[in-house]
Amino acid sequence: MTPEGPDRNSGGPSCPPGGASRQTRATTLAGTLSAAEAAAPVESLDVVALMLKQRLGAVSVSFLITDFTGSSVVRLGAAGSIGTGEPARRIRLRGTLYDDVIRTQQPATESDGEGALVRIVAPVTNRGDAIGLLELFLPAAPDAEVMREISETAHALAYIVIANRSFTDVYQWARRTTPLSLAAEIQHRLLPASLACEAAQFAVAGALEPADHVGGDTFDYVIDRDAVQLSVTDAMGHDVAAALLATLVVSALRRARRAGASLLEQALQADLALREHGQRGYVTGQLLRISLLDGGTEFVNAGHPWPLRMRDGHVQQIAPEIDMPFGVRIPHSYRVQRLDLRPGDRLVMLTDGMLERNAADPDLSDLIVRTRVLHPREAARTLIAAIVDANQARLKDDATVICLDWHGTGHFERDAATGADLTNASQPSGVKGAAPGR
Repeated sequence: MTPEGPDRNSGGPSCPPGGASRQTRATTLAGTLSAAEAAAPVESLDVVALMLKQRLGAVSVSFLITDFTGSSVVRLGAAGSIGTGEPARRIRLRGTLYDDVIRTQQPATESDGEGALVRIVAPVTNRGDAIGLLELFLPAAPDAEVMREISETAHALAYIVIANRSFTDVYQWARRTTPLSLAAEIQHRLLPASLACEAAQFAVAGALEPADHVGGDTFDYVIDRDAVQLSVTDAMGHDVAAALLATLVVSALRRARRAGASLLEQALQADLALREHGQRGYVTGQLLRISLLDGGTEFVNAGHPWPLRMRDGHVQQIAPEIDMPFGVRIPHSYRVQRLDLRPGDRLVMLTDGMLERNAADPDLSDLIVRTRVLHPREAARTLIAAIVDANQARLKDDATVICLDWHGTGHFERDAATGADLTNASQPSGVKGAAPGR
């Protein structure tokens, strides 16, 4: 890199128009991933920071990871500066540039004036899961090519974090802005590794806010070749006992699902596991399977609150038949039902912690309508935040929500960089104007 700045014409003058930038971007991406893998897992972020300093002349580079609540970020500095014996330093998102970047999934620049360093914040996101933010300071305003390189590096950084977080506790430490109880630790380990996911046919996101005494809520999702499956469960009781019941039901459901069992068989196996090992405890839950081939749905309701569906700007409670919770020790079975789900619909599945009423509680239906332009990730976070605020951050029961936008089976390709539908330029009516994902 020359003193004047990085050389972004590495393809040479003989390259065809656009060839140099494409080659540079490919080299940057491959080099970033290769250098990160060569480093120790805890040092992979430092490698990316050093590359950006060398290539772009960045004065400082840092990664901010979202915490468990999704309402804050934590700055990860150099590996040697991370002390796992201390609580992570929490930066509240609300009303900040960080919040804007996560919500819009677009990089942003900021400068304090002429001659000042230029601050750039870019989203670190993979398939709609907002992992965190890349923040750097440059000595001069970046051009379009530099901004593209920063965005692509941030996207690569998402893969680096995903690849390395199973080898080190650094990322887990950073997400714990408050100490977790044993029950909360168990509960968080039961959640999917990514709390949001985008595909061409749908976008899904979940959020969970534990009560002061954990109530055993969980949610899960998985995408197979021909279907997406979702579940939300709520174990009876509180603290470790509830977390252990939740472990039983989630493990039984995953075991059955991974063996290729039908939705009915998954429900039966979860019920059996609780009756055999649950010490007379029970768990309410909902299981949903949507075909990615024809859009057909299968649904099991095991004593759980009914879901809500927003269609054409109106919210309606779906009222399927209710069967017994998993683990109840009286003779019962489960019915596989159908849900009316159409392209453009937003489906909200929740636990009863979202429904406990007091004078300050928001109207959920109204809030779902008001957040309809948001990505499911941001809508779920907003719904949870409203319940937490209404209860002065002292929940009596866990509050959990899954938000699913169904685009339809006619959509089969998406832009990895923006989350935009490449099959049909028009967006489904239920998510018109939604912020792009990644």
